[in-house]
Amino acid sequence: MKQELIRNFAIIAHIDHGKSTLADRFLEVTGTIPKEKIKEQTLDRMDLERERGITIKLQPVRMNWKDFELNLIDTPGHVDFTYEVSRSLAAVEGALLLVDATQGIQAQTLTNLSLAKEQNLTIIPVINKIDLPSAEIERVNQEIEKLLGVSKNEILQVSAKEGTGVGEILDKIIEKIPSPVRHETDSRQEETRALIFDSIFDSYRGVVTFVRVVSGEIKKGEKIEFLATRKQAEALEVGYFSPDFVKAPSLKAGEIGYIITGLKEVSEAKVGDTIIKQQEASSKKIEPLPGYKEVKPFVYASLYSTTGEPHELREALEKLKLNDASLTFEPENSPALGSGFRVGFLGLLHLDIIRERLEREFNQDLIITTPSVSYKIILPGLKETTIKSANDMPQAGTFLEIQEPMVKLEIITPVQFLGKVMELAQDRRGEYKSIDYLDSKTALVFYEIPLSEIIIDFYDELKSISSGYASLNYEFLNFKKADLVKLDILVAGDIVPPLSIITPKEKAEKTGRKIVERLKESIPRQLFSVSLQAAVGAKVLAREDVPPLRKDVTAKLYGGDVTRKRKLLEKQKKGKKRLKRFGKVDIPQEAFLSILKR
Repeated sequence: MKQELIRNFAIIAHIDHGKSTLADRFLEVTGTIPKEKIKEQTLDRMDLERERGITIKLQPVRMNWKDFELNLIDTPGHVDFTYEVSRSLAAVEGALLLVDATQGIQAQTLTNLSLAKEQNLTIIPVINKIDLPSAEIERVNQEIEKLLGVSKNEILQVSAKEGTGVGEILDKIIEKIPSPVRHETDSRQEETRALIFDSIFDSYRGVVTFVRVVSGEIKKGEKIEFLATRKQAEALEVGYFSPDFVKAPSLKAGEIGYIITGLKEVSEAKVGDTIIKQQEASSKKIEPLPGYKEVKPFVYASLYSTTGEPHELREALEKLKLNDASLTFEPENSPALGSGFRVGFLGLLHLDIIRERLEREFNQDLIITTPSVSYKIILPGLKETTIKSANDMPQAGTFLEIQEPMVKLEIITPVQFLGKVMELAQDRRGEYKSIDYLDSKTALVFYEIPLSEIIIDFYDELKSISSGYASLNYEFLNFKKADLVKLDILVAGDIVPPLSIITPKEKAEKTGRKIVERLKESIPRQLFSVSLQAAVGAKVLAREDVPPLRKDVTAKLYGGDVTRKRKLLEKQKKGKKRLKRFGKVDIPQEAFLSILKR
């Protein structure tokens, strides 16, 4: 296919604004998949994506429309998967900005739009769900006009569910989005360079890289090289997505497709790396393509396998990392739980998805500790160190100060819920910055807030107080000095390291009380009484007791002297005392999870 006839584009939107449904209609209208074979969310390949109704992984597909080759990359919409979106946008020339006619512009819409603008992509605004009775097309039109500075007739209207206006969008893509033609003056247009924007691991075929060929051509059987790792391999098979793998003799400049490398080491084909031809590498120095900035996780949790096989968990995490470049992990040891890994995530949904994928795809039975964020500790001599869990925190008095990560929080909410939203943000130590009104009904509020306050249940609470209408987005700002303490949880007198958390000093007692109350509900009763305590250093702030299970030892008695009864009860009491000395309390996974819900 000539470069002039290729169009590469992505769909960006807030979660649940209809990206996957619109992609289904594109596949149907262009005849890429026969209508009878199309199911809802065709491009969402994981069962998990279908069950939850969200896109987790970017998914490319090639379609043909009026002699043109259209390469679409369907992207996720949730804030935790922004990294997937940024990688998709680096491989295309244009983007459809999809906005729900019933909800209007949401927080993630703005974030994804700014990502697209950074890449200088051509933006085509589209209003979806115009068939719904609650659609406010005029209001949403005005929001988009104000946001993009476009006229009303440039905004397309579509019902992805019913298929109205889909052909018009495809025509507009051909008309507006530029082809990936390289400038004649570019001296490097003969060099073969392909950008890896995603990859998967196949146990039979090894590493499969998803690439955008920027210049040159890669044919099946050619020897290739990865610039960052200097690893050499052979292009065992090349092809494109339709949306399944379709073999092709070669991939030319401007095209999006896959290369099966046969590599067995998942770390050798990094996302963002440049693929070149071996023969060209030996004859001249080839510059790598601009890759992606390394994404830094700010939410950490420890993962332990209950089967006690850390190498299996490591293999599973390595394969997931290939599929998800934002995942980081390092080995960790716990006296209570054995060998495990400290894993970095982009947010709580990301953690939840990884946990579920490890359990489903790799049959891992896991214990996950309470998520926390990374903190900076300033030691004497102004030395800095970063800690990723409460157990790494030095003793009080041995360091000068502790700093916590702050984020810029953007909340879009209908005006009638503004008071409650601001109250929630301030209750979580948020510092008000500014407010903008998108129109008479919608406000955009900015706060500076500690990341630790929003990672656990802030999103759920925000949805609850705004009847589901408010949406949020956040980005890291800096580290800021704070008055924080380490809160230890003691079960039967022993500190349980995975339950320790770092919390603001003024909230320590309230938080400790809530944790021991929740633990009391989730720790099963033993034959002896179990004490649950929350303490800062040697000071106990809260206590609850799990009552013992009692066998009715006096059931066999009938009548007789009361001393017989008392004698049996005393004997039981002594037995329980002895049990308590040697008894071990097994803490179930539910106890760890209960702490996540404040």
